[in-house]
Amino acid sequence: MSEIDMNEWPADLRAELEAGQISPRVGSDLVSETDRVRVWHLSLAPGERIGFHRHVLDYFWTATSAGRSRSHFDDGSILESDYEAGDTRHFSFGAGESMVHDLKNVGTSNLTFVTIEFKNSANAPLPLD
Repeated sequence: MSEIDMNEWPADLRAELEAGQISPRVGSDLVSETDRVRVWHLSLAPGERIGFHRHVLDYFWTATSAGRSRSHFDDGSILESDYEAGDTRHFSFGAGESMVHDLKNVGTSNLTFVTIEFKNSANAPLPLD
């Protein structure tokens, strides 16, 4: 992960983050929700991006396709990642903790994920629009 001055970010990304345009929607589509989990699908075509969103619940994602992404984080860091289908990563957050980032497909094929959020986490689920 590289950390750079946010002033070096594209102006539209800085403006989006500074305006607080941060969504609780961590995927493209909420496909299921129970009292215990939220299940999201995320699908990004090459060059497509999901805007800044906030994670507060413990969760994991699984890549369902191979691809490459770039994320900007609210601490100024930028992460580029390569995925293979089946790659999985787990995250946990303590009370009051969160993570804000965007995700852009910088590869040449569709990038798809399934994300499962656990509603019995240390933080309450954020209300969805």
